[in-house]
Amino acid sequence: MNQTATAARLSNTRISLQSQTKEQMVRILNQHVTDLTDLFVQSKLAHWNVRGAHFISYHKLFDELAGHLTELTDTVAERVTALGGTAGVPVQSIAAQTSVAQWPLDQHQDVDVIKALAERWAVVANSARQAVVDTAQADPDTSDLFTEVSRQLDKDLWFLEAHFEM
Repeated sequence: MNQTATAARLSNTRISLQSQTKEQMVRILNQHVTDLTDLFVQSKLAHWNVRGAHFISYHKLFDELAGHLTELTDTVAERVTALGGTAGVPVQSIAAQTSVAQWPLDQHQDVDVIKALAERWAVVANSARQAVVDTAQADPDTSDLFTEVSRQLDKDLWFLEAHFEM
């Protein structure tokens, strides 16, 4: 999303940040909405398609983690709108804008699926951690939000990685 498009979509708010800061935060936040949405879909693909000896435990775990992503995405998207932005992008744009690698639809074996999901989870978790730093000076509230997001993603990544040796 380019800066002009972001600026055109910002609504007036009483939040005492400069317009340029709001625009920057909206761009960063919306990238995370995109990545979290993609990770949610990939988690559901893993949930639906996993096979193997650990099927039921992985099936339940992936569904639980997808639920966390729904909550995190909503939190991030609501910060976008609080800053006067428009949250998210159409689903058709997610594939072009995501930072997450495409899901391997041909992988169904439980251990392979959990490793693929952990790889993608790490991308989003590490990006959220970087966003804590990138937003700290300009907007401590957005930075704090990313701390919450990062903390949950790190915990969920730990749950995934605990299933296999690194």
